Amino acid sequence: MLSTVKTMALRGLEGFLIDVQVDVSAGMPSWDIVGLPDTSVKEAKERIKIAIKNSGYELFSRKIVINLAPANIKKEGSIYDLPMAIGILKSIDIIYTKQTQDILMIGELSLNGNLNPINGALPICIEAKKQGIKKIIMPKQNVKEASIIDGIEILGAYDLSEVVHYLNNDIKITPNHITWEECLENGEKYSLDFSEVKGQENVKRAVEVAAAGGHNCLLIGSPGSGKTMIAKRIPSILPDLSFEEALEITKIHSIAGTLKEDVPIIINRPFRSPHHTISSASLVGGGKSPKPGEISLAHNGVLFLDELPEFNQHTLEVLRGPLEDGIVTISRINGSLTYPCNFMFVASMNPCPCGYYGSSEKECTCSMQEITKYMGKISGPLLDRIDIQIEVTPVKYRKLENEEPVETSQQIKQRVNKAREIQRARYKEEKIYSNSSLTPSLIKKYCKLDKESKNILEIAFNKLGLSARAYGRILKVARTIADLEASEQIQKSHIAEAIGYRNLDKKYWKN
Repeated sequence: MLSTVKTMALRGLEGFLIDVQVDVSAGMPSWDIVGLPDTSVKEAKERIKIAIKNSGYELFSRKIVINLAPANIKKEGSIYDLPMAIGILKSIDIIYTKQTQDILMIGELSLNGNLNPINGALPICIEAKKQGIKKIIMPKQNVKEASIIDGIEILGAYDLSEVVHYLNNDIKITPNHITWEECLENGEKYSLDFSEVKGQENVKRAVEVAAAGGHNCLLIGSPGSGKTMIAKRIPSILPDLSFEEALEITKIHSIAGTLKEDVPIIINRPFRSPHHTISSASLVGGGKSPKPGEISLAHNGVLFLDELPEFNQHTLEVLRGPLEDGIVTISRINGSLTYPCNFMFVASMNPCPCGYYGSSEKECTCSMQEITKYMGKISGPLLDRIDIQIEVTPVKYRKLENEEPVETSQQIKQRVNKAREIQRARYKEEKIYSNSSLTPSLIKKYCKLDKESKNILEIAFNKLGLSARAYGRILKVARTIADLEASEQIQKSHIAEAIGYRNLDKKYWKN
């Protein structure tokens, strides 16, 4: 007897409906799975056979052929276990209803018949809704992340037997749903706050500008000056996530398998800080079955690279394209996958190998040759993609002992939100959301300067030897500074401050 059960295959964030066609007939006992399955799908027959037996159903020796259609899409992973098992049980009349045709099923089976959680449940639900599916059966552990989607019934089951009884109308499974408001109310808030940072007013101002415009930022200073402490608090002043942004982030983490079981949706902007030994494939994504890398896991959040020169130079160079485009395409022999990676890039580094070049606290022991070689690990093209470079100096004892109240992240965030609202209103017809995304034509349109501002910029351009890309980034930062002051016109003070965030070009890279 032939039966069909619906499931879904994921390629990146894109979903494809799959028909699991099962034929069970008399003949020489055999079991074949066709339709471009990978090794993990082929191995499923042993899991399914024993799971069916341990769930209390008799599976006599028969000829079983399972086709995963369409056959031109590669099928990977263990999510096909449940639909294949249900297709077999329907073909031997243990399941006798026809409603399996209207339900999409995903889930991995353990040998005792229990359903194990899978990766990618949320993007599967989103894609299934787009394609008209009204009901999905999945492992109970995945229900929370999927139940945030409106307009589709999410049914969670603990084991194969429960799914069989539901399909035969012996029991009912209550659909799960949770609202965005409930997630915000019950979710864990970001715990770090700028009120814990004493002194460093100039650095906090720089990261406020960076957050307000979505600009990339480089912090340079001696060991212990507070670079990492400040960087870790940047997410606390970024604008709150919208529901659409949160969905995008959660989809990526769901596919990567980094989503916590009790978290229905990520409500805080990601902060990713990989170790300097990370490979380029782990950073941008890849593998035999390409998975999102750190840059995609940081989507709509912050990617922080501590001790930037310690990273492999080739690894850093692969960042150049994603920093410009906001997407990363991973090409393999079976096709290409594209993941979003629109993140705020924040990096920190010492000014020299010993860490004390230019410090008033301790004498530098490095030669100029060593300093040049150390700084040369950061290529000019990558540096040009960093809008703000700021020097972080050690905090004096007097500042640390000062008991006066320090501005909180919430207070800074209010100013950032106002600046972002101005940008959203200004660019509503341009399909961009922040000043960091301005193209050369849009810079010309929205970053007009008066004569005095042009003169200041020309002097700085000639003295610092800036590139054309750096010139554009100064204008973007100046536009953000003007927005923080709710100024329609970019003033000379805004240009001067923006140039100040590039003066490390001269100090460290220009001789």
